[in-house]
Amino acid sequence: MTAQAQGRRVAPLMWRVARLAERRVETPTAQTLVLDVPGWPGHLPGQHVDLRLTAEDGYQAARSYSLAGPADGEQIEVTVQRVPDGEVSPYLTDTYAEGDPIEVRGPVGGWFVWRTDETAPVLLVGGGSGVVPLMAMIRARRAAGSRTPFRLVYSVRTPDDVIYADELRRRARDDQGLDVAYVYTRAAPDGWRGEPHRIGLADVNSHGWPPDLEPLCYVCGPTGFVETVADLLVGLGHPTRRVRTERFGPTG
Repeated sequence: MTAQAQGRRVAPLMWRVARLAERRVETPTAQTLVLDVPGWPGHLPGQHVDLRLTAEDGYQAARSYSLAGPADGEQIEVTVQRVPDGEVSPYLTDTYAEGDPIEVRGPVGGWFVWRTDETAPVLLVGGGSGVVPLMAMIRARRAAGSRTPFRLVYSVRTPDDVIYADELRRRARDDQGLDVAYVYTRAAPDGWRGEPHRIGLADVNSHGWPPDLEPLCYVCGPTGFVETVADLLVGLGHPTRRVRTERFGPTG
């Protein structure tokens, strides 16, 4: 640590009371929650927040969720995937009502972020709900009027599991410089070329950027998915410093 870093005081993250302003159903198991957070300091696409619930008996449970959109005043968005037998996600998707309070702490994270002044090509590879922070980057790109070329490779089980399906379809059509490709692992839509399969070298190679363009690569999803894709990218010649990863476990 440098002397400058030692002398800099970093303000501790504080818990803020937020309230549900809006709910959007994304898939049969995923919902986006729009939260009003008074005093929200802003955030970068790729960062996440901690949400904390407190029961009447004082018991508390907290989970981390990626921010789904760019900073918008005192509103933030998180997309919650319902986990069977989960402790927090079933409450958020089934019980949490408009106007109800919840505690929010953040933003958290500084490595897995994309800044709108970046000009290098960007490759986004998401598995399941791992698309959430990647969508924040796609939305931030559009909001900033950036011309940075983006490519998204999105791996899902079936077409019904595509989070932000309508928006991705619209953005792939209207956002110049954004390409979107899908990998289906269990069932593919009619007309899709190929058989359902787990993401592999051909997918990353054909839908990604060549290493000599020095793209920034962001990979998010379950641990096994992230490790596989990161290894494929490095094997193709992408420097490890240009491959940024974010992984999540099964907690809910």
